[in-house]
Amino acid sequence: MTIVLGTPAVAGVREAMGALREWQYDGAPMQLHAGDIGWNHRFGMPETAAVVRTWSRGGRILAVGMQDTPTLLRITVAPDAFRDEDLARRLVADVSLPERGVLPEGEVAIEAPSGLLLHDLLTKEGWGVDEPWTPLFRDLTEPVEDPGVRIETIGPERAQDFAEVLRSAFGTSRPTREYWHRMAAGPFYDDARCLGAYDERGEPVAVVTVWSAGLGRPGLVEPMGVHAAHRGRGFGRAITLAGAAALREAGSSSVRVCTPSSNVGGVATYKAAGFGARPEVRDRIRTA
Repeated sequence: MTIVLGTPAVAGVREAMGALREWQYDGAPMQLHAGDIGWNHRFGMPETAAVVRTWSRGGRILAVGMQDTPTLLRITVAPDAFRDEDLARRLVADVSLPERGVLPEGEVAIEAPSGLLLHDLLTKEGWGVDEPWTPLFRDLTEPVEDPGVRIETIGPERAQDFAEVLRSAFGTSRPTREYWHRMAAGPFYDDARCLGAYDERGEPVAVVTVWSAGLGRPGLVEPMGVHAAHRGRGFGRAITLAGAAALREAGSSSVRVCTPSSNVGGVATYKAAGFGARPEVRDRIRTA
């Protein structure tokens, strides 16, 4: 059967999210998660639908991709299709031809889980590798230790706290309270929770958003940030523990996150919160 590339409408995005949930399991490599698309909804539903791509055969979705930026495609594949040659060849063709609307000409990157046949074919096509990232995982079978600080659920009345902490944590002016409102108003936020850590004066010091993929499946921490004025006091560990506890309460089997290996402080924070590092992964890059 022919493999069909699609840019889904809103209903199709829900179908893609459903596939991503099903493809999450504890032994899976780090890969695109339903929460990644949920987090993208901070830009709005039409904008989110416009960056999602699906590859289907016989009406079944085999691969889901998301344009994280115009030049970065994050993609994963159904577990039983990791070594599907027809799919891999179709993916290479679609990312190589700008007219297919997946990636433009010039320098681009692809994030894809380890083990895909796609990697082998990209290597043959001359694609290189980018800087390393560190995947980190924590099992949630046992209860999560108390974070030791005041934790609050971020709702509409605390959306400004969410925005202020993220702006400071990532050194950007982009996050606004509207980010939270658009994300929370989306059809995907039912699987999420946003938490804030507060110091003894009631100041917001760290935030995290966590995304469930359903009962017995791995959840995602994305994003987590600590206000620059409050670093080095254990708030990153505390908010990560709170996020892990929230996912366990929601029925997640484990929690995962991936951060640049150069982010030494971030890696250390997750390890301090009980996460174990897995072998590094690298995006694939085309430099010309």
